[in-house]
This record gives sequence, C-alpha cells and structure tokens, in this order.
Amino acid sequence: MTEPFRLALTAIQPSQLYISTVKLAEFRGWWSPPRLATLSPIPVVRLDGTIVATDGHTRAFAAYRAGFREVPVTWDPDDLDWQAYRICVEWCHAEGIRTVMDLVGRVVGPADYQRLWLDRCRRMQQALAQSGIS
Repeated sequence: MTEPFRLALTAIQPSQLYISTVKLAEFRGWWSPPRLATLSPIPVVRLDGTIVATDGHTRAFAAYRAGFREVPVTWDPDDLDWQAYRICVEWCHAEGIRTVMDLVGRVVGPADYQRLWLDRCRRMQQALAQSGIS
C-alpha cells in the first residue's frame, strides 16, 4: 500500500450496498474514542475515472457517524476483479449510493446482510465465472 493521505468522504464512491450491524458494532467497540489517527486507511482505486473504495466501508461509515468528513485512504495496489467492482459500483449508482453517507438506512442485521449483499455478490461472481468475463 502507498502512503496514506486524507480524502473527503464525499469523494469516495462505495462499492457496497449495505453495512453489517455486527461488523459496525464490533468496529465501534474497538474504535473508542473515535480518532482519525487510529483509523486504518480505506483502500481506494481510480476506476473509470472515479475513486472507489475497495474495502473499509464499515470504517468509513463509522467515521461519518462519528462526525468526520474526511478519512485516511491509501491506493490499493492489489489486482482485483475490476469487472466485479464495476458491477458493484453500477448497483450502487442504481440505488442512489454515491457516498458512504448514502448508506444511512442500509445498516442491516446478519441474515439480511448475508441475503441482500453477500449472496448477491456470490451470484454475480458465479455468473462472471460462467461467462468467462472475470
């Protein structure tokens, strides 16, 4: 990973539709008191001209809820499945999710998180694998 820098939450496109209540509670329990100095950087990439979070959605959301308007980020050096990320970003745009603030009201319990997000991603990955695109 590269050197961390700060970026406004409004400049980061999520690639996730939901936040898990369990993950959020666990993180908030650990991140007390909330301070940017103790927040691990959010990995981001520039995908089709947009800065996209590849991970760290729960941390970014917790930072927003704690009143922060910017977070530490770092460029993600990993070679990820960019077609899958493009699809996830398309899903976000279709649902009106352009920033982590748009995830308010999308914090769901474990069963809903599994059904609404994880299972949907698994089906998408399977479809990509079958099509030979990914």
